[in-house]
Amino acid sequence: MTFTESNTVEQMILDTIAPRRGGEPSAWKEERAGWKDSLGGDMAEASRLSPRQEAADAHWDYLPAAQLPRKTGDVMVEPWVREALIRLNPDIAAQPDRADEVIYNLRACILSVQADGLVRANENFTAWLRGEKTMPFGPNGEHVTVRLVDAVHPGENRLTVCNQWTWQAGAVEKRFDVVFLVNGIPVVIGEAKTPARSAVTWFDGAFQVNEIYERQAPAMFVPNVFSFATEGKLFRYGAIRMPIEMWGPWRDEENQAEGQLHHVRASVASMLRHEVVLDILQNFTLFATDKKHRRIKIISRYQQYFTTNQIVDRVVKGYPKKGLIWHFQGSGKSLLMVFAAQKLRMHPRLGNPTVMIVVDRIDLDTQITATFNASDVPNMVGVATRQELQTLLGQDVRKVLITTIHKFAEAGGRLNERSNIIVMVDEAHRTQEGDLGRKMREALPNAFLFGLTGTPINRADKNTFWAFGADEDEKGYLSRYSFQESIRDKATLPLHFEAPEVKLKIDKAAIDEAYGQITGNLSEQDRDDLAKRAAKMAVLVKNPERVRAVVNHIVRHFRTKVEPNGFKAQVVVFDRECCVLPTRSSSSS
Repeated sequence: MTFTESNTVEQMILDTIAPRRGGEPSAWKEERAGWKDSLGGDMAEASRLSPRQEAADAHWDYLPAAQLPRKTGDVMVEPWVREALIRLNPDIAAQPDRADEVIYNLRACILSVQADGLVRANENFTAWLRGEKTMPFGPNGEHVTVRLVDAVHPGENRLTVCNQWTWQAGAVEKRFDVVFLVNGIPVVIGEAKTPARSAVTWFDGAFQVNEIYERQAPAMFVPNVFSFATEGKLFRYGAIRMPIEMWGPWRDEENQAEGQLHHVRASVASMLRHEVVLDILQNFTLFATDKKHRRIKIISRYQQYFTTNQIVDRVVKGYPKKGLIWHFQGSGKSLLMVFAAQKLRMHPRLGNPTVMIVVDRIDLDTQITATFNASDVPNMVGVATRQELQTLLGQDVRKVLITTIHKFAEAGGRLNERSNIIVMVDEAHRTQEGDLGRKMREALPNAFLFGLTGTPINRADKNTFWAFGADEDEKGYLSRYSFQESIRDKATLPLHFEAPEVKLKIDKAAIDEAYGQITGNLSEQDRDDLAKRAAKMAVLVKNPERVRAVVNHIVRHFRTKVEPNGFKAQVVVFDRECCVLPTRSSSSS
């Protein structure tokens, strides 16, 4: 038998997520850490299943693409879309013809990709999928929300997976390996490559999606939540127009290794659960403006997804009231806070909470605020003064507040005793054990406190684990994402250190002779004191000849190794003065 992508990897994907086709339901129905109550929804109705029971009861159904009630030029399975609109919207059910008006708008959104570009069209369609669009279907033409998907009750949706989906527009015809549909709308597209050829990897599949399909068949990606690619060894996923080098792996607590087919199966079973796909759609997808003023789509990495849901799960339960998130620098803590803030604010069981982002430096305040602004986070307020902070908390404002820890310096007792205030402290290891941290806790006595840091401190005078670690967390932290994991997943660039030897010739005899002449009139005690003050490392480090030698080395190293390879470089120096000495040296030489 010849192994191909269709009878190995593609088949494995279908068997894993559509159990009635022969897969094992237990592989994807078990409860996994970090989901639980965080999936959301007001499940108070006694007649309904619990969120986890309902999620487990619902499942993807397999259907060959050829059997779908659609034409090859259709992006959506429109009979299923119409059926869902009538089922999920009472105002449309009252007059079923209204479903055709909505479908007309969805078609227009898909066609807009030609004029507006894929990201803008995808952003618009995502708003439809999230239930953020309205139509005048209410009494007296009142606008009411239109629902295409039931994100709270997965069993209310038609969940379908198919393979070998053909899409054709004029002379362009593309065939997609695996397509996942929710109520007839293609939300996930997967490319499976053959494992039999060592030269073919997941990258080839990602390239096919990113550089060929998205460019030549952009209409198919207007409703897209994310895409994935695998050759049976590695699994990677990404959003539309995301550079391939930013496509990331998906891991959970039980599945950290990769390189074999069963590892890919575990990633598929974890990420492609219908409730996870819907959760990513609703809560872990952002549209932002980058530094070049381009619109981009961002979806969470796995550590952001699970940690956010752990935070939400803890807040929904009501205990413990704190937690330490130990994630390495550069691995996306700012975006983690964006995802957490948005999901907490939208969670129906939290009663319109206040979310506070607390930093310890003005530059971090500016950076975090810029991230939230770029991500278009609604109801976000950058707190400018201490008085404004006290006023907002005193008036019980229910928004996302971004402030510095120093604005609590004059808090003066309790500012708000509400229990649905969630505080996330960035760089939590630096200021939380002192007076400022104490004042913040006094001002918000019933708030949840989550500390985020890349370098927790465990000392007698400063202990990040004491300040934020909950007793219920066995190792002292709610979530950890280490330096090694960050480098492995390419969330952080690896650092390569080089400490070149710059020789310093010290003529001790000449120095002693000159020192004796200079200090001849001083007492022995004064000479010893002067020697202790003068014989410091800084004097040697900042020697002009040494500085010139270092500058020359940096220039040669940059030109021969850094610049030709497109690398970045960092120079670590002795103190602040050493930062400007090279510029003086280069200007004088």
